[in-house]
Amino acid sequence: MQTVQLRRRGTSQVADSTSGKSPAHHTTHPSGLCHRCRNAVPAPRNETLPGRQGDRPRSPRLSEEVEEEEERCFFGGETRTPADAGETPCPEVGAIPGLELVKSNICLWSSWGLLYSAGPARPGSAQPSPAPPPPLSPCLGGAQSVTAPHPDRPPTDLRQASGSLAEWRSISKALLRKRPIRSLAAAPPTNRLPDSQEGKQQGPEPVAYRPARRGGGKALKAAALREGSHQLARADIRNTVGNIPMEWYNDYPHIGYDLDGKKIFKPIRNKDELDEFLDKMENPDYWRTVNDKKTGADIRLSDEQVDLVHRLQRGQFGDVNFNEYEPAVDFFTCETMIHPVTNRPMDKRSFIPSLLDKEKVSKMVHAIKMGWIKPRKPKDTTPQYYDLWAKEDPNAILGRHKMHVPAPKIRLPGHEESYNPPPEYLLSEEEKLAWEQQDPEDRKLSILPQKYPCLRAVPAFSRFIHERFERCLDLYLCPRQRKMRVNVNPEDLIPKLPKPKDLQPFPTTQSLVYRGHTSLVRCISVSPTGQWLVSGSDDSTVRFWEVSTARCMKTIDVGGAVKSVSWSPNPAVSLVAMSFNETVVLLNPGLGDRLLSSATDQLISAYEEPEEPRDQPVQWAAAEGKEQEQGYRLVLTHPKAVRQVTWHGKGDYLSSVMPDNNSQTQVLIHQVSKRRTQNPFSRSKGQVQCVAFHPLRPFFFVATQRYVRVYNLIKQELAKKLMANCKWISSMAIHPGGDNMICGSYDSRLTWFDLDLATKPYKVLRHHKKALRGVAYHRSYPLFASASDDGSVIVCHGMVYNDLLQNPLIVPVKVLKGHAITHDLGVLDVAFHPTQPWVFSSGADGTVRLFT
Repeated sequence: MQTVQLRRRGTSQVADSTSGKSPAHHTTHPSGLCHRCRNAVPAPRNETLPGRQGDRPRSPRLSEEVEEEEERCFFGGETRTPADAGETPCPEVGAIPGLELVKSNICLWSSWGLLYSAGPARPGSAQPSPAPPPPLSPCLGGAQSVTAPHPDRPPTDLRQASGSLAEWRSISKALLRKRPIRSLAAAPPTNRLPDSQEGKQQGPEPVAYRPARRGGGKALKAAALREGSHQLARADIRNTVGNIPMEWYNDYPHIGYDLDGKKIFKPIRNKDELDEFLDKMENPDYWRTVNDKKTGADIRLSDEQVDLVHRLQRGQFGDVNFNEYEPAVDFFTCETMIHPVTNRPMDKRSFIPSLLDKEKVSKMVHAIKMGWIKPRKPKDTTPQYYDLWAKEDPNAILGRHKMHVPAPKIRLPGHEESYNPPPEYLLSEEEKLAWEQQDPEDRKLSILPQKYPCLRAVPAFSRFIHERFERCLDLYLCPRQRKMRVNVNPEDLIPKLPKPKDLQPFPTTQSLVYRGHTSLVRCISVSPTGQWLVSGSDDSTVRFWEVSTARCMKTIDVGGAVKSVSWSPNPAVSLVAMSFNETVVLLNPGLGDRLLSSATDQLISAYEEPEEPRDQPVQWAAAEGKEQEQGYRLVLTHPKAVRQVTWHGKGDYLSSVMPDNNSQTQVLIHQVSKRRTQNPFSRSKGQVQCVAFHPLRPFFFVATQRYVRVYNLIKQELAKKLMANCKWISSMAIHPGGDNMICGSYDSRLTWFDLDLATKPYKVLRHHKKALRGVAYHRSYPLFASASDDGSVIVCHGMVYNDLLQNPLIVPVKVLKGHAITHDLGVLDVAFHPTQPWVFSSGADGTVRLFT
């Protein structure tokens, strides 16, 4: 028998089947693989090959020329291909899907070296010719199978092999353990050896494998890493980090350590989203490919593993052959055995007293002797008797007497249960029918009143037994509870408030009525001096009144319903802001001091247009022609209808509210001196109802339907969010001191907020019967007023103390009535005189009234 043995280390020459010379392109790496075609290169042993008699033994180490050839071929110094030498190049890696484990095992065999046993020489040949071993390639493309050929089957290619993965795994394990393979009967058949020039093989012979030398495991892993096949390297690498979070290795280039303590480097992940999508669309095994977190490898699940996952998802057992309903067999006691299951001799501690108990008893006896533990006294078992008929001691408190709660007595019968009740207690036919249709629990009377002429005509009570039974059920089924009643004087519950006559002055009497408007008057405002009054109405007019005489000094037709008017609080200028439709007009009424009016016009006309136009949310325009003659000075055109205008305390800034606009420009702030408009909020939370400036500090109050938000204009942030505890806020006013505010709502509530106390109301007043339309504080007196649709104005005393530890005193002092309710609308606005304890009110009846 002729043998050719392949070594893991050797020269770059391989015996050719024809001439015994090696192919020109093979260069052998210490791993036993060709550097370029990655085929296993068989190397001769140290002893002389049988086919090459007379040759000198080869050295196991590589010569210098071979090492230079290896470096040139491995590091790219030579660019020859297998096709240049007339040989078949290696096919692509991954040509056969699903055989990754087979590839790794083939690479193992190629690294360790295989011993091929050829058949006898052909007759007639001078000497036996060594048969070349089958070429092995880690990519398996075109490689012959390395299993023993079957004598009755034609040779098949490895592409057609149907061997299970378990068989390939057993072969690889046997090689790694350096043992001969016991059985290869189930291995797939292989191709026959090619015919040589000196003779043909006379029959198939079994193939034997054995490792050439020891210590090949580490060399195999090093060769696999040098080759760049991460899949091959991971086939035998086991991550030994244990059950730890793999996130600990996120910042490291490796993912763990193998059995030899060497680092396992992370695989190269250069796929982007497009490659992942293409792999998902083109790879039929994408759905069964999972990632191993321990090694970072992509593992393809076999059919058995997929079937196991499906069974576990359906709540079934992992084993198909497991029968969960088979009868249980009691294997321990079902059969009586002759000999015992265990025949261990008895321990000594099983037949002697317990030593632990002895130690415990000794400690207890010592404690009793020392007096640390006192034995319990024996109980007196003598029976005790008491006199059943003796008089009870009234001072003795027994448990049953102390816990006794007497049962409530039955309600005494009334006139409705009389045999001759008064006529008003008798029910009519309709009342009797309604009584019969009611449930017994809902009836006020348990029986129907009936009238009899005399007591002898009264029949027996048919429900007597049922009534007694219900009484017995109440006695022993209903739990009794002793309620402690607190005796409280009702007068103590009423707060002690000062008398209204002690809180004067406040308005009590209607003094003047300002008539002239033909429709409801929505808004009023008083000049800073208190001499003039301006009112806006739905009849599209703005009227200026003299307060002391109720004389209409000037009337301006604006062409739309006036929603809001506000006199500038700066006494150095004479300006009135009014809003109608989408327009806000600043006008000079021209009343009073002419020097003041001319100074106001001169201040407005002194404005100079900037060189570069600014992009503003509103359009500023100076009045001309007829509008200027009426008193118009500046016209501000807004994108939506304006509901409210209000001034800052210094008179230079003006704010407008557009509740029907989008959430970005509901509130705008205008600067009159520079004719500039800015939007303070990028987005408003909710629909804005009204706004107000803080009289002393740079705070801005914005009231939505249910909340009042306080913004710091300097820091440009939200300072507070007040919860009004009402459904819809209609109006609000700020106290002149700045630490308190009031809000009116459409659900008839007036809420007082102490800004230094909490974000919830300090006091809620419900003295109005209908919706509140307006609230106002007095500038100098401790008074505030509220106007409602019930046609009344309620004036309250609201004293705010300088002592922060003392809460404000709120006392309603007067209810003022005078306006007639028109179309379910009463008083629409209220305003105080700046210096006198007077209050103005405007109503839906088209009048303005002064109460002094």
